[in-house]
Amino acid sequence: MSTSSLPASIALVALTADGAILARRLAADLPGTQVHSLVGRVAEADIFFDNTGRHLAGLFATGTAIVGVCASGILIRSLAPYLSDKRDEPPVVALAADGSVAVPLLGGHNGANALARHLAATLGGAAAITTASDLTGGHAVDDPPAGWTVVNPEMVKRVAAASLAGDPIILHRDAGDPSWLIDGGLVFADTGALAVRISDRTTPPQGDELILNPPSLALGVGCERDTEPEALINLVDQTLADAGLARESVAVVVSLDVKMDEPAVHAVAAHLGAPLRFFDAAILEAETPRLATPSDLVFRAVGCHGVAEGAALAATGTDGILVVPKVRGKQATCAIARAPSIDLLTVGTPRGRLSIVGTGPGAANYRLPAADHAIAAADHIVGYGPYIDLLGDAAVGKQRHEFALGEEEVRCRTALDLAAAGGQVVLVSSGDPGIYAMATLVFELLDQADNSAWNRVALDVVPGVSAMQLAAARAGAPLGHDFCAISLSDLLTPWATIENRLRAAAAADFVVALYNPVSRKRRHQMATARDILRAHRPADTPVIIARNLARDGESVRVLPLAELAVDEIDMLSVVIVGNTASRAVHRGGRDWAYTPRGYAAATEKETAMGSR
Repeated sequence: MSTSSLPASIALVALTADGAILARRLAADLPGTQVHSLVGRVAEADIFFDNTGRHLAGLFATGTAIVGVCASGILIRSLAPYLSDKRDEPPVVALAADGSVAVPLLGGHNGANALARHLAATLGGAAAITTASDLTGGHAVDDPPAGWTVVNPEMVKRVAAASLAGDPIILHRDAGDPSWLIDGGLVFADTGALAVRISDRTTPPQGDELILNPPSLALGVGCERDTEPEALINLVDQTLADAGLARESVAVVVSLDVKMDEPAVHAVAAHLGAPLRFFDAAILEAETPRLATPSDLVFRAVGCHGVAEGAALAATGTDGILVVPKVRGKQATCAIARAPSIDLLTVGTPRGRLSIVGTGPGAANYRLPAADHAIAAADHIVGYGPYIDLLGDAAVGKQRHEFALGEEEVRCRTALDLAAAGGQVVLVSSGDPGIYAMATLVFELLDQADNSAWNRVALDVVPGVSAMQLAAARAGAPLGHDFCAISLSDLLTPWATIENRLRAAAAADFVVALYNPVSRKRRHQMATARDILRAHRPADTPVIIARNLARDGESVRVLPLAELAVDEIDMLSVVIVGNTASRAVHRGGRDWAYTPRGYAAATEKETAMGSR
């Protein structure tokens, strides 16, 4: 079942261990979802809380959709004091812990019914829908298909009541496909007290009629490079107003693919709340016979005789007609075409996105929610095979593109190519992608390559918990003062350079995190690094050796620098060497290490000054 009609942000609230297992299973299938769990009941969640009622009330107040894997009564008692206008209530669904029943409690027509049906379909259970208008079949009048807008919701109850009573309703239609209303149980007649008008125009209600705006318009836009977004927005708003067309009926904004990275084009789509799609020049050129204002000048510049008109017509297909020919503004143009229906799945290509995501050390509970959101939204996952495997259920249903160690550049090029073709792509790195990982290589390729398709890709970097961060946390607080990270791998950096950095860090008294300390063929570098640091540190300086962090076989050891031996370190290890102020302490039955920032000295100074 498609997730396009589901709420964009969903909290899966689990109060038991079994409920959390079910919630995590569902989270892998629902983009924009986080698992919320009660502290002490569940070991793994995105967000923990210690007061169920208060937490549920907070989610409800912020408009977050709630799926409670718990008894309905818990949700009802927690949210009852906060109920007001049902039109503004976010979806609230109670889900049985065994997945057998999903009950929409609130916000049925705001997405709860659709969410309950989705959960039931996913789990093989039943959706307990009680909304009268939904039970007639199909969509409810006040819960139309995606893209449709109810202009005057105050008429919904009257039309729904008339339909349930079997009273005749008139249908007026000048755009859009009304089949969903008929499938939903509405019976139309030539006469009646009430009417439904389906129109993409801004005509006010005529008597007792419900007005629905269908997603029937395609807005084509073009502009010069670096056009001010406000200029294109104003042109579009004025064009729609002059034509008497409803902005709510704009199903899609379309343009030429060379405009994929044009801020003004994206600003218009965001302003209208419409998806944005692009066509190549050959597709737009095929629309030349239907253009109202073909231009040889435009053809010489971009390879097609019309951008705005051509894109609008291409989006609406053979049934489309041009209702607003090209309108010129300052540095920009727009045009509008209409079709009975517009299938967004077949219209053009979306702008591709490459998210370079840090997965942390491997365990899901150390992965940032932003990383999970990027992974959930992706069509493609690119990376080293074992790193993709660490994603577990989060990678289910995605196209995997696996590469071996040593194929880092191929990974990055593949990810960029997939995104350039319109894909939503995640390139995974263990730890943080910007620390000895893939983000640097992606930007290096972009800097060196003259690839216009890559340059149009939307990019973002999602941080992750680095090995040195988790190693430090496991051992206490050794990074509590100034520190640096140095990789001992000389595969890409000359050893002489690495050795100079080690000597500088040692002399400057930095805490030093050592990445890639040894390999099967490379052992002497770690010994040299140890000796350099020993020359500038006391023998009892604490050292942390952390191996297989957040994975099976994890080990963390705190030992004095004098006892540091290369043989107990491998490529799965990260080593942190303290500075001259770092201390080891045995508390709570185990060894810890920390580097003081000088709070004690500052407190003594304040005390001394206060006693004067």
